[in-house]
Amino acid sequence: MSIEAGRAYFRALGLEDRVQEFTVSSATVDLAAQALGVEGARIAKTLSFKTADGCMLILAAGDARVDNHKFKDKFHMKAKMLSADEVLELVGHPVGGVCPFGCKEGIPVYLDESLKRFETVFPAVGSPSSAIELNLDELFRYSKALEWIDVCKLPTPEA
Repeated sequence: MSIEAGRAYFRALGLEDRVQEFTVSSATVDLAAQALGVEGARIAKTLSFKTADGCMLILAAGDARVDNHKFKDKFHMKAKMLSADEVLELVGHPVGGVCPFGCKEGIPVYLDESLKRFETVFPAVGSPSSAIELNLDELFRYSKALEWIDVCKLPTPEA
Protein backbone atom coordinates (compact mmCIF):
# COMPACT_ATOMS: atom_id res chain seq x y z
CA MET A 1 0.00 0.00 0.00
CA SER A 2 1.11 3.58 -0.30
CA ILE A 3 0.13 6.73 -2.08
CA GLU A 4 -1.48 4.53 -4.77
CA ALA A 5 -3.76 2.93 -2.19
CA GLY A 6 -4.63 6.37 -0.82
CA ARG A 7 -5.26 7.73 -4.31
CA ALA A 8 -7.44 4.72 -5.20
CA TYR A 9 -9.44 5.26 -2.01
CA PHE A 10 -10.20 8.86 -2.94
CA ARG A 11 -10.65 8.00 -6.64
CA ALA A 12 -13.56 5.72 -5.64
CA LEU A 13 -15.09 8.72 -3.84
CA GLY A 14 -14.52 11.06 -6.80
CA LEU A 15 -11.97 13.08 -4.80
CA GLU A 16 -8.63 12.00 -6.24
CA ASP A 17 -8.06 15.47 -7.70
CA ARG A 18 -7.84 16.83 -4.13
CA VAL A 19 -4.88 14.60 -3.22
CA GLN A 20 -1.66 16.61 -3.13
CA GLU A 21 1.80 15.17 -3.70
CA PHE A 22 4.98 17.08 -2.99
CA THR A 23 8.52 16.95 -4.31
CA VAL A 24 9.65 17.45 -0.71
CA SER A 25 9.00 15.32 2.35
CA SER A 26 5.89 15.94 4.43
CA ALA A 27 6.71 13.08 6.81
CA THR A 28 6.65 15.21 9.95
CA VAL A 29 4.23 17.86 11.14
CA ASP A 30 6.81 20.60 10.53
CA LEU A 31 7.69 19.36 7.04
CA ALA A 32 4.03 18.93 6.09
CA ALA A 33 3.17 22.42 7.34
CA GLN A 34 6.08 23.83 5.34
CA ALA A 35 5.07 21.94 2.16
CA LEU A 36 1.46 23.13 2.50
CA GLY A 37 2.15 26.64 3.78
CA VAL A 38 -0.09 26.22 6.84
CA GLU A 39 0.43 26.22 10.59
CA GLY A 40 1.58 22.87 11.99
CA ALA A 41 -1.45 22.51 14.23
CA ARG A 42 -3.64 22.02 11.10
CA ILE A 43 -1.72 18.89 10.10
CA ALA A 44 -3.88 15.91 11.11
CA LYS A 45 -1.20 13.51 12.27
CA THR A 46 -2.16 9.85 12.47
CA LEU A 47 -0.85 8.06 15.54
CA SER A 48 -0.83 4.25 15.59
CA PHE A 49 -1.15 2.32 18.85
CA LYS A 50 -0.92 -1.36 19.76
CA THR A 51 -4.12 -3.05 20.88
CA ALA A 52 -4.96 -6.61 21.91
CA ASP A 53 -6.36 -7.14 18.40
CA GLY A 54 -3.56 -5.42 16.48
CA CYS A 55 -3.71 -1.64 16.32
CA MET A 56 -5.83 1.50 16.30
CA LEU A 57 -5.35 4.89 14.66
CA ILE A 58 -5.95 8.25 16.31
CA LEU A 59 -5.86 11.43 14.23
CA ALA A 60 -4.87 14.49 16.24
CA ALA A 61 -3.85 18.08 15.61
CA GLY A 62 -0.20 18.57 14.74
CA ASP A 63 0.53 20.42 17.98
CA ALA A 64 -1.32 17.95 20.24
CA ARG A 65 0.38 15.32 22.39
CA VAL A 66 -1.19 12.17 23.76
CA ASP A 67 -2.12 12.53 27.41
CA ASN A 68 -1.31 9.11 28.88
CA HIS A 69 -3.84 9.48 31.70
CA LYS A 70 -6.69 10.40 29.32
CA PHE A 71 -5.67 7.57 26.95
CA LYS A 72 -5.71 4.99 29.75
CA ASP A 73 -9.07 6.27 31.06
CA LYS A 74 -10.58 5.95 27.56
CA PHE A 75 -9.07 2.66 26.39
CA HIS A 76 -8.18 0.92 29.69
CA MET A 77 -4.63 0.23 28.54
CA LYS A 78 -1.29 1.99 28.38
CA ALA A 79 -0.58 3.99 25.21
CA LYS A 80 2.08 2.06 23.29
CA MET A 81 2.89 3.25 19.80
CA LEU A 82 3.75 0.83 17.02
CA SER A 83 7.32 0.54 15.77
CA ALA A 84 8.03 1.55 12.16
CA ASP A 85 8.04 -2.11 11.08
CA GLU A 86 4.76 -2.79 12.89
CA VAL A 87 3.16 0.28 11.29
CA LEU A 88 3.93 -0.94 7.79
CA GLU A 89 2.84 -4.50 8.59
CA LEU A 90 -0.36 -3.71 10.52
CA VAL A 91 -1.53 -0.48 8.84
CA GLY A 92 -0.03 -0.85 5.36
CA HIS A 93 1.40 2.66 5.02
CA PRO A 94 4.94 3.78 5.88
CA VAL A 95 5.76 6.06 8.81
CA GLY A 96 5.27 9.64 7.64
CA GLY A 97 2.38 8.61 5.39
CA VAL A 98 0.20 6.77 7.90
CA CYS A 99 -3.46 7.57 7.40
CA PRO A 100 -6.84 5.82 7.57
CA PHE A 101 -7.31 6.02 3.78
CA GLY A 102 -6.54 2.90 1.77
CA CYS A 103 -5.06 1.13 4.78
CA LYS A 104 -5.72 -2.42 5.92
CA GLU A 105 -9.34 -3.23 6.77
CA GLY A 106 -10.71 -3.45 10.29
CA ILE A 107 -8.48 -0.91 12.01
CA PRO A 108 -10.47 1.20 14.50
CA VAL A 109 -10.06 4.94 13.80
CA TYR A 110 -10.69 7.77 16.25
CA LEU A 111 -10.50 11.55 15.86
CA ASP A 112 -9.18 13.64 18.73
CA GLU A 113 -11.02 16.76 19.82
CA SER A 114 -7.83 18.78 19.24
CA LEU A 115 -8.75 18.89 15.53
CA LYS A 116 -12.06 20.66 16.20
CA ARG A 117 -10.30 24.04 16.40
CA PHE A 118 -10.05 24.12 12.59
CA GLU A 119 -12.47 24.22 9.67
CA THR A 120 -10.14 22.09 7.55
CA VAL A 121 -7.13 19.89 8.31
CA PHE A 122 -4.50 18.06 6.27
CA PRO A 123 -3.96 14.33 6.85
CA ALA A 124 -1.44 12.29 4.82
CA VAL A 125 -2.65 10.02 2.00
CA GLY A 126 -0.33 7.03 2.34
CA SER A 127 3.12 8.41 1.59
CA PRO A 128 5.59 10.74 3.33
CA SER A 129 5.02 13.36 0.62
CA SER A 130 1.23 13.59 0.36
CA ALA A 131 -1.79 15.26 1.93
CA ILE A 132 -5.44 16.09 1.35
CA GLU A 133 -7.40 19.02 2.74
CA LEU A 134 -10.64 17.86 4.38
CA ASN A 135 -13.25 19.59 6.50
CA LEU A 136 -14.11 17.86 9.79
CA ASP A 137 -17.28 16.20 8.47
CA GLU A 138 -15.32 14.81 5.52
CA LEU A 139 -12.51 13.66 7.80
CA PHE A 140 -14.97 11.81 10.03
CA ARG A 141 -16.78 10.20 7.11
CA TYR A 142 -13.80 9.29 4.91
CA SER A 143 -11.65 8.05 7.81
CA LYS A 144 -14.57 5.86 8.92
CA ALA A 145 -13.95 7.15 12.43
CA LEU A 146 -15.82 5.47 15.25
CA GLU A 147 -16.06 8.61 17.36
CA TRP A 148 -14.53 11.89 18.48
CA ILE A 149 -12.43 11.35 21.60
CA ASP A 150 -10.41 13.49 24.02
CA VAL A 151 -7.04 11.83 24.66
CA CYS A 152 -4.62 14.64 23.81
CA LYS A 153 -3.33 17.79 25.41
CA LEU A 154 -2.38 21.00 23.67
CA PRO A 155 0.80 22.95 24.33
CA THR A 156 0.50 25.52 27.06
CA PRO A 157 1.07 29.10 25.93
CA GLU A 158 4.43 30.53 26.90
CA ALA A 159 4.18 32.76 29.98
